[in-house]
Amino acid sequence: MYIIVGLGNPGNQYAGTRHNIGFSAITALCDKYGIQMDTKKHKAVCGKGFIGGTKVLLAMPQTFMNLSGESVRELVDFYKIDPESELLIIYDDIALAPGKLRIRAQGSAGGHNGIKNIIAHLGTQKFARVRVGVGEKPRGWDLADYVLGRFPKEEESTIREALDRVTEACETIVTDSVESAMNQFNGA
Repeated sequence: MYIIVGLGNPGNQYAGTRHNIGFSAITALCDKYGIQMDTKKHKAVCGKGFIGGTKVLLAMPQTFMNLSGESVRELVDFYKIDPESELLIIYDDIALAPGKLRIRAQGSAGGHNGIKNIIAHLGTQKFARVRVGVGEKPRGWDLADYVLGRFPKEEESTIREALDRVTEACETIVTDSVESAMNQFNGA
């Protein structure tokens, strides 16, 4: 089984914000593959289903972004999965242009507090991730205000297309490999 975790903050006030692109990706996966997010456990809202014939658990941690590792650790322990080969994290990246994807099999947190917390709780950087570009914060803006803001109208179609590519990338990762998804989606 593969666990796919989208990072974000719980609560309606955060829905559709840049920082919640991971939650938006989970919603896109649910829509495409008919998965219901109908269970609350492990400090997350979860749903089970299949992507390309592979059993998956989708999760949206309800711990707030900076404590995402608490939920991810519980999921990894309960389902006894290997984070290196059965865990995928989807999250926002301000270092990438809006809608651009960057897929990696492992790596540092790159300044992302949700990923820092996951690395601290798992004790490893070796887990797959899909970073979704939300654009660099404008000069003079507070970072928190920027990532907790919504996408401007002119970027909405770019983000919708990116979420479609994220669902394709997730299917490639769970049915083939992270490397195959990297070759197919990085830089596109």
